[in-house]
Amino acid sequence: MIGPERLSVQAVSRNFGEIVGVRHIDLSVSPGEIHALVGLNGAGKSTLLRLILGMLRPDAGKITISSQPIDTAPPAIWAQVGQLVEYPLAYQELTVRENLRLSARLHAVPRRAVEAVVDDAVREFGLGSYAGTRSRNLSLGNRQRLGLASALQHEPQLIILDEPTNALDPRAVITLREALLNRAAAGAGVLVSSHHLDEVARIADRISVINEGRLIGSLDPSGIDIERAFFSLVYADSSQAA
Repeated sequence: MIGPERLSVQAVSRNFGEIVGVRHIDLSVSPGEIHALVGLNGAGKSTLLRLILGMLRPDAGKITISSQPIDTAPPAIWAQVGQLVEYPLAYQELTVRENLRLSARLHAVPRRAVEAVVDDAVREFGLGSYAGTRSRNLSLGNRQRLGLASALQHEPQLIILDEPTNALDPRAVITLREALLNRAAAGAGVLVSSHHLDEVARIADRISVINEGRLIGSLDPSGIDIERAFFSLVYADSSQAA
């Protein structure tokens, strides 16, 4: 892998009063790498992703994207990030195509290239039948596909996705899998959080386990019984903490 790390997280912590969100997290994503983050509900996955994206401020530590600290990174750096965290962001009164067009412009896609980019996104994520549908009338699965298309259509260098397979049918899961593998092959770095261990094992180069706000170990994506290995790590860590 070449070039600077797409993402570097160094000793990052964030508390919410007496509740620990994440603590002393070190994590990186290199060009061409898919790094999966797995953990139980409430383990700190979403909090960490929100910190990376500047939605929350860390109490301690440093986060850089393409070697730029996120608190001073220029718009050109953020334009090369694609993200979907928690819920797809779409304007309910706009159609699928209008939402994609707006997202493309917000990510600095040149005006002359917008329609071609949108056409490709509609085709890649199977949204042709819904291109003229207002987003408020979409099913949960199609809204998720719209969110993913918005996050990926501008070919970002860093991709941050939180539980991206939520509400997707099997065909859409395969579409997403291929989309992430293709973008990683082209040099993008991908950080994806999920509780679907079998699915992330299909695409991840690295799998890190988070528990109670701490990174506690890693899993082998090619392991035979990855689910058993995951629960063994989490149980051992929780037992030690208790």
